[in-house]
Amino acid sequence: MAHIIPDGWRELATTGAAQRETETLTLLAAALPDDYTVYHAVHWTNLERGYSVFGEIDFIVMNRAGNLLVIEQKSGFLDETPEGLVKRYPGRSKSVVAQLARNVDALHSKLNARTNAPLVRLDYLFYCPDYQVKQPHTAGLVAERIVDSTRRDKLPAIIQRILPPGEDSPEATKAHRFLCDIIQLETDVGALIGRARAMVSRISGGLAHWARQLEFSPFRLRVTGTAGSGKSQLALAEFRAALEAGGRPLYLCYNRPLADHFRAIVPDGGLVCTFHAFCQQRLRAAGEAPDFSQPDAFDRLVDNAQKLPVDPEYTFDTLIVDEGQDFLEDWRDFIFRHAAPDARLLWLEDPLQNLYDRQPVPLPGWVGMHSFANYRSPRSVVRMLQKILPQEMPIEAASPLDASEVEILTYSDDASLLQALKEGIRLSYSAGFRKEDVAVVTYSGRNNSRLLTHDRIGPHTMRRFTGRYDLLGSPVFSEGDVLIESVYRFKGQSAPAVIFAEVDFETMDDQAIRKFFVGATRAMMKLTLVISERAAEALLERESA
Repeated sequence: MAHIIPDGWRELATTGAAQRETETLTLLAAALPDDYTVYHAVHWTNLERGYSVFGEIDFIVMNRAGNLLVIEQKSGFLDETPEGLVKRYPGRSKSVVAQLARNVDALHSKLNARTNAPLVRLDYLFYCPDYQVKQPHTAGLVAERIVDSTRRDKLPAIIQRILPPGEDSPEATKAHRFLCDIIQLETDVGALIGRARAMVSRISGGLAHWARQLEFSPFRLRVTGTAGSGKSQLALAEFRAALEAGGRPLYLCYNRPLADHFRAIVPDGGLVCTFHAFCQQRLRAAGEAPDFSQPDAFDRLVDNAQKLPVDPEYTFDTLIVDEGQDFLEDWRDFIFRHAAPDARLLWLEDPLQNLYDRQPVPLPGWVGMHSFANYRSPRSVVRMLQKILPQEMPIEAASPLDASEVEILTYSDDASLLQALKEGIRLSYSAGFRKEDVAVVTYSGRNNSRLLTHDRIGPHTMRRFTGRYDLLGSPVFSEGDVLIESVYRFKGQSAPAVIFAEVDFETMDDQAIRKFFVGATRAMMKLTLVISERAAEALLERESA
């Protein structure tokens, strides 16, 4: 298999011309032997001549001897003109011959400008996988250097014929250093995160699209979807649609951070809060002040709110219950009393995120929809989870990211736990993630966590929830660089790089599996496990079963 530089090209699915280039990389990686290295997405600026020339070479193939083959790829339709092949773009056109010659010349110039440049042979190839060149003699290129749609499958063989494997040579090392020195080959993780978010949002929006195409009356829809299946996007779409129709939506969930997050992304109007906050609002609107000083304060809160008559100010046209697996059956009727007669009711849940071991709430007569595709978590994370989840709780890998395998760091005591966490943060930074892209999620809750007590871990200051809220009801966090949260508070949220720490259990029972599932699926691009030695053994045993 050929070596591909830079790596990470499989992590993101692409569309259009970029997708065709990814398909070419897939072909070259599989069909070329390890005598070859393929450099791709090559960009540079030529400043040697006193002006800037922006160029790009789609692929450079190098053999063992260090000789180079420049490949220019043009996807889609081409024009065959008297001046040669032309690629047309909106408002402009490019001569294939001129572009290829310019790029090869620029590479020659850079080689000649180096005092210790590699002594290599440089050749070229034009590849148009979607177009058949009908008049090769007028294309402006040597016919043998054109690989069109009729010879697409022969591309690897043609490369090897033009550029034989060669013998190992010091010039190959020089050529590699030369390319890495003058050409930007490092993946821009910041850009990758932006593209990942956009693509995940786009493909996971399928649930919102199809669920909103359903028509039945009354509208009572129960969506059972795995993590990352698009439930939040469905909730957002329903909330917005209600506002656009002049209605009042109500969004209820169990988890306060999720409610805060959802409130921040929806348009103004309607009501977003947790179930208990909704009960509190109902009581305050009725002139009653909840007393939270008693041990059973929250049970009293719910009981007292349930006794209130329905206020027209608290009647809604769309009612969305998120995290339905965390709700109790006796809450159901109280919530539904606040729905208008023709209201749309949606119940969104994931049994695998049932951290409080509650029984499913019966919803007789409702239409059910199931979604097992996880669009958010990297495929490597889903592959790991597929080995440990029970068969009745399937999950499908649907993310456009196929990142490197999950990093596993073990610990045996408090000292090694802190050391492993520091290493996990270092690995995330080394991979190109910024401090705002990283979240430490602890398997333990706030009262039992050994990590949540630390303001600093090694050189890293930790940003953690203080337990207080400001005058506007927003949570107050301590000053720090790296966010640290419990798995309970971080449920429903995600981060590009997640370090799932303090993972500790003796056996992987149902509760351990659910907590592990919730924490692992918070990662969008990179997951690092900081796991106890006994838990690592139990995990390995479960994966091998």
